[in-house]
Amino acid sequence: MGRKCKQCKTEIPAVKACKDFVGKKGYCSIECMGKHGMAKAKEAAAKRERKEHKARKEKLKTRSDYAKEAQAEFNRFIRIRDDHLPCISCGRHHSGQYHAGHYRTVGGNPELRFDELNCHKQCSVCNNHKSGNIVEYRINLVQRIGSDQLEWLEGPHEPKKYTIEELRAIKLEYRVKANELKKKLDLIGQ
Repeated sequence: MGRKCKQCKTEIPAVKACKDFVGKKGYCSIECMGKHGMAKAKEAAAKRERKEHKARKEKLKTRSDYAKEAQAEFNRFIRIRDDHLPCISCGRHHSGQYHAGHYRTVGGNPELRFDELNCHKQCSVCNNHKSGNIVEYRINLVQRIGSDQLEWLEGPHEPKKYTIEELRAIKLEYRVKANELKKKLDLIGQ
């Protein structure tokens, strides 16, 4: 059984595969060799185009876009960190959707947006439909972080406006932290 053509997948006769330049390269004919070369060139051009498109898209991003991306990575970390815990507000374990619920809101306290003490796993019902179920959140938060930390959290904080570079760094930091924590938890779980 001889080799198959890289382009059309037909079998190349053994004599051609040994003697012919085209056959030695793995093609049944010069046409297949040309078609395969064109396909490779198109693939390379498409890859270059995707890379250029990604770069153009990156240039159009606003600070808000970077903040959303950083927030998504931070929230993912919080959900992984608190995976074994119940909802901070209602104390239930269920199979529904969980969020990373902020005690002090992002809109009212943007400086606490990426503070791990301010954010905990919360069920979607408490977070969305009960406006954070804040009374129960506070009661359970005292048990989790202590009254001193809660007092600091509720105290005044200096306003913060994150730069694009800071938001990129936060996104990367929490992506790494989430992946490391996930690996650690997977090892413990096995």
